[in-house]
Amino acid sequence: MRRSATEHIPPALTLGVIVAAAPFAVIYSVAHRHAHFSGQVHFSGVGLTALAAALAALALTIAGARRRDSRTVIVGTAFSVMASLLALHGIATPGILIGMNGVVAFTGGATLPVGAAVLALSALPALRRSRNVRPLVYLQIGLLCAVLSLGVIGMLVPSAVPSVPTAGSPAALALLVVGLALFALLALRAVRTFLLTRRLADLVVAVGIVWLASALPPAMLLNFMELGWWLGHGFELLGILVVGVPVALDLRRAAQSRPLTGDVCCADLVAAEEAFLGAQVRALTLSLARKDEYTKEHTRRVAIRAVQVGEELGLTGGRLRALATGALVHDVGKLLVPDAILQKPGPLTDEEFTIIQRHPEWGEKMLVELGFPADVRQLVRDHHERLNGTGYPHGYEGSLISFDTRILSVCDVYDALISRRVYRDAWTHERAVGLLHEESGTSFDAKCVAALERVLSRERLPVAAAV
Repeated sequence: MRRSATEHIPPALTLGVIVAAAPFAVIYSVAHRHAHFSGQVHFSGVGLTALAAALAALALTIAGARRRDSRTVIVGTAFSVMASLLALHGIATPGILIGMNGVVAFTGGATLPVGAAVLALSALPALRRSRNVRPLVYLQIGLLCAVLSLGVIGMLVPSAVPSVPTAGSPAALALLVVGLALFALLALRAVRTFLLTRRLADLVVAVGIVWLASALPPAMLLNFMELGWWLGHGFELLGILVVGVPVALDLRRAAQSRPLTGDVCCADLVAAEEAFLGAQVRALTLSLARKDEYTKEHTRRVAIRAVQVGEELGLTGGRLRALATGALVHDVGKLLVPDAILQKPGPLTDEEFTIIQRHPEWGEKMLVELGFPADVRQLVRDHHERLNGTGYPHGYEGSLISFDTRILSVCDVYDALISRRVYRDAWTHERAVGLLHEESGTSFDAKCVAALERVLSRERLPVAAAV
């Protein structure tokens, strides 16, 4: 069986990994070098810069709350708390406003783990609902009040805040492990989203999360006399900026920013093909709609079914994206089929059917000219092939038909059978599934048929319960 081209790592992801790993390499190479910066540098460079970042994050929350976008509110809450803790960390620099105090160590240790924990809330589906915007705003207010109270108490009574965690202590190591685990979860979600959407903004978010994670080891293991400690502060601020900007841009476009939640599903790719799959795909679907309304609706239904089955069978993000694209344009070759044949209100003659049989090849040629990748073209060319060699246009069989094409073929046939046409009535679900079962293992892949049936059975459960 031929492998899909999307199994290869996208070049952008390779570059993203290199950029994301750069802070770790830089910090490791100079971590223990002696560094001597004045307290004023720490006060202004960290404290005042972080304060500005906190205000920007607060503005992001306000904008997200007005749009009823809970994802943006969570991000704004996390960054405002992180930035305010970091600002307090800088403002409490000994020798500037107050003497020796525990606020510096306490805030330095808490900033990243607390921020990661709040960001991780975006993974909870219940909190992503618009009705939870108000509680999330209250959470932000409560956390900022806690930070403010910590600062007031620490300034008035420096000894009241313990100077913990000490670099390298068990508490610091525990925070390091927890924080890195949370950031790893967030980074994986962002990468998964990127593999589906291929949006540069989603990859940038993943890079920013890793940069935040890179600041955690210096904060927990080093001290202010070591260069790595100072670099960690810099990458922490950069990480907040790198993650926050794409979220703000999404908000400006009235779109929800979802790389941190990782909840972009393949059905979203089909529903908003221009945003996620590109203008070319959208243009082709519009052309199909102008040519034949049935073909347009059919391809969209098939695309949704195909990606649902693909998810059911555990396809990777890149393959699911290619499957969504290929399914949406699998009948694009019908643009070259005469209307008299495509919309004929009755059975086709042998000559007319021979013309129809050419649409997969015509579609592939169109996609070659438009620069579509090979795996998408393969889906378009082979979606009428059958495992036993009875399909068209080439009569491929067995291993010559990719697994992803087998998924598309099963979904294509099912939707065609249950759709009403001018020359025949729609089949019932039971009859259509029965045909697929009869030809399972001969014309159609048995795993794909079984997966489609599972997907359909879950959708029909509410209907059965209502009856």
